[in-house]
Amino acid sequence: MSEALAVTDQAPLTLEVDDDGVAWLVFDDPASKLNILTRAVLTRLDLLVGEIEALARDGTAKSLVVRSGKPGSFIAGADVDEIASITDEDEGYQAAREGQRIYRRIEQLPIPAVAAVDGICLGGGTELILACGYRIATDRPQTRIGLPEVRLGILPGFGGTTRLPRLIGLSQALPIILTGQAVAASKARRIGLVEEVVHPALLVQRAGAVARDGLRPRRRRRPVGTRLIDGTAPGRALALSRARSRVMKETRGNYPAPLAVIETIRATLGRPLDEAFEIEARALGRLIVTPVARNLVHVFHLMEGAKKTDMRGIEARPVQRVAVLGAGVMGGGIAQLLAHSDIAVRLKDINGEALARGMQHARQIFDRAVRRNRMSRREAGQKMDLIAPTLDNTGLGTVDLVIEAVVERMDVKKSVLRDAESRVRHDTILTSNTSSLSITEMQSALERPANFCGMHFFNPVHRMPLVEIIRGRDTSDAAVATVHALARRLDKTPVIVNDGPGFLVNRILSPYLNEAGWLLQEGAAVDAIDEALLEFGMPMGPLRLLDEIGLDVARHAGEAMHDALGDRLRPAPALAALEGTELLGRKGGRGFYTYDGDRQQSVNGSVYEVLAPVVPADRTAVDPDVIRARAILAMVNEAARTLEDGIARGPGDLDLAMIAGTGFPPFRGGLLRWADTVGVNVILDRLVALATNVGPRFEPAPLIRERGNATRGFYD
Repeated sequence: MSEALAVTDQAPLTLEVDDDGVAWLVFDDPASKLNILTRAVLTRLDLLVGEIEALARDGTAKSLVVRSGKPGSFIAGADVDEIASITDEDEGYQAAREGQRIYRRIEQLPIPAVAAVDGICLGGGTELILACGYRIATDRPQTRIGLPEVRLGILPGFGGTTRLPRLIGLSQALPIILTGQAVAASKARRIGLVEEVVHPALLVQRAGAVARDGLRPRRRRRPVGTRLIDGTAPGRALALSRARSRVMKETRGNYPAPLAVIETIRATLGRPLDEAFEIEARALGRLIVTPVARNLVHVFHLMEGAKKTDMRGIEARPVQRVAVLGAGVMGGGIAQLLAHSDIAVRLKDINGEALARGMQHARQIFDRAVRRNRMSRREAGQKMDLIAPTLDNTGLGTVDLVIEAVVERMDVKKSVLRDAESRVRHDTILTSNTSSLSITEMQSALERPANFCGMHFFNPVHRMPLVEIIRGRDTSDAAVATVHALARRLDKTPVIVNDGPGFLVNRILSPYLNEAGWLLQEGAAVDAIDEALLEFGMPMGPLRLLDEIGLDVARHAGEAMHDALGDRLRPAPALAALEGTELLGRKGGRGFYTYDGDRQQSVNGSVYEVLAPVVPADRTAVDPDVIRARAILAMVNEAARTLEDGIARGPGDLDLAMIAGTGFPPFRGGLLRWADTVGVNVILDRLVALATNVGPRFEPAPLIRERGNATRGFYD
């Protein structure tokens, strides 16, 4: 490259012009693993765009390439801390207008602009490449392009809400903006978001060639159905109306950002760009100061915090080979997850039929991924080949980590773990996928208890994001760090907890599910109980969740929690009455609801007949607010007790676990964040009233009394 423009410092954004007149604008923040669009970076971008304009005018620069200097990472979006710092609607509007202005300058350059994308490209990074005239991406698996702003409670405000539908059409743009999900490079090319996909080693060369040759995007001919939707006013109106219906069905209106996206697109389609940008910026200004946006930013910070173990100086041991002991649905799911992340797996069971079922379950998950175009048939086959089924102990001596996933019986688990320990290397980490059994007690059966901890996956393994990492009394930091690193590699959200009955999530969930039983016994209808909690934002009602867990499994767990924690968790008679019946929940086709395969049908009317000895024959209309209060406050009360017992490291870990493990509504920020919003003093008063009028199981936890009387929150 020539000295037409020299690099002046170690800035996160530099500009050079080569001998062919190609200006190379390179994002490469030396102080960060990722390129982030902070105010300072945008200010420098604005300055350098001005220099590019001058270089274009005098003929020095004939074209522009925008790229990253970080292999496998383009631009990860805006600085979330800066988003959180905006407290005024007009400030949010002005921030959007500034970003739009800078990107508009790039769009209006008198020379061609090419975006060269390698790796993650999100938010403002995607909006930047939309302002370029030509886009090339690498075929690296990490290359994903998206607009995740709705996940922070806002919308793409640097021109993305306006430009994307115009570039790729409304029908393709709506899912990307409304879900916040990034698309792979192959799909980006297919829908016209990028023009070319190349090998990473060829990206810079190809981008330079396109820039020098002044290539323009080729016009893509879309299918007739797509043209009818995207190219006609009635088609666009229908697409937006259907999108709004889907959003309302999925969110019940609890998330304002997707609805604002739809209305903004409706208002901006067909308008001149500058008018459209004004509407987009106003919408962002309104959204950025909403409580939902604040809560979603809080959840984002919790998720980022989960990436750290807070054990400085403790290195995770490398994990390349894993053994999964127990090949049921859970074991097969864990094996599939490991293989998906390119980890070699020994899947062992003592029963050939169980082993076949576990392998079949893993294959079915890969097959679904292929049908949904998330991977090729060849790639799925290669990953499936990483799972080696076995009925004996072949290969155990070579593995770096063991995940025990056998039946939930302490004696069986101890026996399996003791045998595995005798066959693995002395530095191999052993884990148990138990959902409730004591990790400390299991350690008593081992010669090297420091190398053992809990690794609790949630079902279905490939979809549920949480992994509880459970410390036993003798668990070492090295074991925790290793399992934590593995969970991160599996793209899971790890939360470290201490050993105790039900650990964290199941312990807090137990009184919530049990309270649904008490409400049922008092005459509330099955669908009324569930509907009240769906309105609160829970992904499914408590009785539907009991069906999903399995009514036999839930009864066993409830009895165990009662034995461990006392009378406040005494199983509600309405739930205990189901013992010995044929009602098993979804897996048996009937529970509180009836099922056709995996599909829920309707409330199972016969459940009332089964419960007749303990439940009133006449359904009682219970105020939905009462249902919500009793179910949610039962969880808050138990959550406070888990903090008292030192199960969770703090309210942030607890809230993240409840969001990732139960689907507690993220727009509320988490269980204890919600309690702080309501006021712990108010929570205390409500619990006191419930303890008096409903039963002593609502007796406030000491921590709630302490914080409530001091008018302090859990996060204070």
